[in-house]
Amino acid sequence: MKSKTFAITCGDINGIGPEIAIRTINYFSKKKFRFVLFIPKNVFIEIQKLVPLNFTYQIISNVSDAFIINKKVNVIDIGDVKLTKGKPTKDSGEMSVKAIREAYQFCKVGICDAMITAPISKTAWEYAGIKHPGQTELLGKLDNNTPMMMFLSDIFNCALFTIHEPIKNVAKLLTKKSLETFIRNLINNTKDYLGVKKPKIALLALNPHAGEDGRIGSEEFEIIKPIINRIPQLNIFGPFVPDAFFATNSFKNYDVVLGIYHDQILIPFKMLAFNKGVNFTAGLEIIRVSPDHGTAFDIAWNGKADSESMINSVLWAEEIVENYHRRK
Repeated sequence: MKSKTFAITCGDINGIGPEIAIRTINYFSKKKFRFVLFIPKNVFIEIQKLVPLNFTYQIISNVSDAFIINKKVNVIDIGDVKLTKGKPTKDSGEMSVKAIREAYQFCKVGICDAMITAPISKTAWEYAGIKHPGQTELLGKLDNNTPMMMFLSDIFNCALFTIHEPIKNVAKLLTKKSLETFIRNLINNTKDYLGVKKPKIALLALNPHAGEDGRIGSEEFEIIKPIINRIPQLNIFGPFVPDAFFATNSFKNYDVVLGIYHDQILIPFKMLAFNKGVNFTAGLEIIRVSPDHGTAFDIAWNGKADSESMINSVLWAEEIVENYHRRK
């Protein structure tokens, strides 16, 4: 397969995004990847004072010229902006969104094979009037598809039935139809993107103690168990009591663990794989991977940022692209 070209966004320019982006490109300087970095020109120049470059590059200020990306690293200048290091601002919110939108288009038209997004600040997005709760939802809107949030690592893989939903809304969203549709999509995504021929899926319970036969909640026997029993050919098991499931390392027996709500699955994932795992947005027409951490404003622009998750995002993107094209 031809050498991969990856789009990388700057994330929130006042956070660790620019630093981990440059450190990641430096890391792969001897590999045959090409990178298209979306970042304000003045931020790109400023970050070099903190992280010296070990690659050659060209800066492209006119996006229409970007179809000619003949350097290992092509820097798309998305416009100069005021830096306020370590704090979310309206400007940083606007620039992070602009980087995502342009990187998405580069993937959509086939210039880039996948996009790697650095962390954004939801506070900065609020300052900028961005109505989407996160990058996943924004990409779903751009792509006109319903995205699936998955987290991948060499320890375990997981998926979220609901993403950035308040706890009070979760039970309302859990229906037989929505759960079965999600499971079928998860099976297909695991086959297409992860290359697993017959995925084995663990489904966590919603209520404590898996509802205790209706004593602590009815969702397990009214919704979850009937769906598992109705589609046994899809290799779905559960509903598992989450605390015991992780305490006994049962997650090691499954290709993907499906959590019903955000923290239920991401607390154990980040405890076990923080800075090693990545966030993968499945179900789009493009491939997007990102680190599993945030903007880290408290250590931004002081040279302490860990780029391991960003580096792993590139490696996972490479594997996902190959699996996807092999399936298609």
